[in-house]
Amino acid sequence: MSDSSELKIDITTPDGAELDRGFTGLVKGFALCTVFLLFWMTWVILGAAIPAIQTFGLGFFLSQDWDVGALIFGALPYGYGTLMTSIIALVIGVPIAIAVALVTSETFLPIWVRSPLAALVELIAAIPSVIIGLWGFFVLIPFIDPVQLWIFKVLGWIPLFGTEPTVGQGSIFVAGVILAIMILPTIATISRDVLIAIPTELRSASRALGSTHWETLFRVVLPTAAPGILGAITLGLGRAMGETMAVTLVIGNSPQFTVSLLNLGATIPSVLANQFAEALDTLHIGALMYLALALFGLTLLVNIAAVMIVKTLEQR
Repeated sequence: MSDSSELKIDITTPDGAELDRGFTGLVKGFALCTVFLLFWMTWVILGAAIPAIQTFGLGFFLSQDWDVGALIFGALPYGYGTLMTSIIALVIGVPIAIAVALVTSETFLPIWVRSPLAALVELIAAIPSVIIGLWGFFVLIPFIDPVQLWIFKVLGWIPLFGTEPTVGQGSIFVAGVILAIMILPTIATISRDVLIAIPTELRSASRALGSTHWETLFRVVLPTAAPGILGAITLGLGRAMGETMAVTLVIGNSPQFTVSLLNLGATIPSVLANQFAEALDTLHIGALMYLALALFGLTLLVNIAAVMIVKTLEQR
């Protein structure tokens, strides 16, 4: 009989270290794809904005004129509208959102009330922005018009409220209120999760040292949760600055620059939504893309500043 050799198949499987390296490489690849996408978007927007950049330069952001027929464009009314509506949204929305987060995370109410209440707040985020905008146009504007008239009569000597509001057509102030409603569930939900994640030992230790419930909240709980709450506020600010349809329906869409918050106005997203589909001239398209590039850069700066503040708070 002839000798027969046995066929041996050596099957090797990667060990844990190789799996870790493979997964790490995969995650890094996804991260690089995200960075590539960011730079790609910037490159496309910058390329379309070059005609306006070459024509108007940095003076584009200080000019109040926006005349499509004469091909004269300035971003001041839209930049001002974007900043002021976002500030109004934060001033109104942040305190309410933090209060909602405290009520739904602390022991002010029974658990069977807190959980459904938190779910109802989260449902606001699921409402499409165009629906909120329509609600704002038909319900919120008629409701706020008397309030705006009262503000004008009482505080009309202040430039921020120095223009009599146009009844039934919205204003920068109304747009800010709409944005406050839209960012409230985002800030409240994230802040609630941050508050729930704080160890109960901190609360117990504070109460054991003689602190009252309110002293524990304001001196222990909220300072500990400050980085997470700031992150939630940053996300809300990002949505407020980029919101389009709801603001377009209630702000009045006026290209005229005015300091008064009670007057008609416009934001960068609203003018993009109104004019981009009808823009035919290269310079007009370039001006709109220049606005988009400015909004993009402003959003990035806000997020970078927020990250730096969060790191500073975490180091304390």
